[in-house]
Amino acid sequence: MLKPKIRLFASILGTAAILCAPLLVQAANPYQSRNMHFGVSGGNVNDISSAFCCSGTLGSLLHAGTTQYILSNNHILARQDQATPGEDISQPGLIDNGCRPATIVADFTRAVKLGNNVDCAIAQVKPGTMDSTGFIQGIGTISSVVKAPSVGLAVEKSGRTTGTTTGTIGSIHTSVNVQYQIRCGQGKKYVISYTNQVIINSSSFSAGGDSGSLIVSNNSCHQPVALLFAGSSSTTIGNPIGEVLSKLGGGLSFVGGTCSVTTASAQAQELSGVQSFDLPQQAVDHARRVLEQNRHDLMSRPGVLGVGLGATEDNSTPAILVYVDQTSSVQPQLPQDIDRVPIRIIFTDPFIAY
Repeated sequence: MLKPKIRLFASILGTAAILCAPLLVQAANPYQSRNMHFGVSGGNVNDISSAFCCSGTLGSLLHAGTTQYILSNNHILARQDQATPGEDISQPGLIDNGCRPATIVADFTRAVKLGNNVDCAIAQVKPGTMDSTGFIQGIGTISSVVKAPSVGLAVEKSGRTTGTTTGTIGSIHTSVNVQYQIRCGQGKKYVISYTNQVIINSSSFSAGGDSGSLIVSNNSCHQPVALLFAGSSSTTIGNPIGEVLSKLGGGLSFVGGTCSVTTASAQAQELSGVQSFDLPQQAVDHARRVLEQNRHDLMSRPGVLGVGLGATEDNSTPAILVYVDQTSSVQPQLPQDIDRVPIRIIFTDPFIAY
């Protein structure tokens, strides 16, 4: 499913619908009730159709000078390129308030148009409605210094549906095809292709409604790594955060501190907490070259959803990861290796913006 959806009238029509629940029950969950922290429920108050309302996650806090902005996805804040500047952003989102607007915390400002390799948007915060330090629920304050993603990097995120979760990056430089739906829970479905994406291979890292979450390094620094925007039953996909900031423009940076590690022992401890395994750089460079030479061919094969740079199952050797649609009746013919680089097949469901 795209984003969590609530039926305006309580009826069971399949797993794509989440039935209305008493607000008193939902209020016990800090990720889905009124909360001034980030990494919690929120979205555009106009993200509603005749049958559904949709919400996601207000992931983190940016600033340009003294002006602060919420960072989330285009499909959360901008309704897939449909929003106009000034539209209200509520917290919690419609889905957690009976499809009614809750506290208005920001005004939609701008988004990078979908199809430009990122799914991101910002909304200017209304003073006093959100934590001005950028505190993320379950994580805390973060570093203002971004970190490049790498295979095996230990990460965490805080999101509306699954809360605070941890995992490791399974592949980088990943090409993926992601499915969207033109309106909240209704309308034509379409696919957007992305390159250079970050994938966490886990069935518990995220779920529908976590889109917009900031993926950060899982150590005391909490450096921004990627912006969560899509996934499947066993994967999570994020835009590298450096590209997100570059495409948004306007001198934006994260509200946060700088993480200084002074002693050698402290540096070693931080590194061990961030990097779960290390791959020989020469082998990584070779695997990357082979990936680029064969990316188009692999992506064009029937049933292939994505192709990226990862590691073998024992994490000892760089590998080309090929994500294959386990729901398809047609399976691709794939070699065991290409130019001495192992091919590792990951079976999963189609990637969906959620």
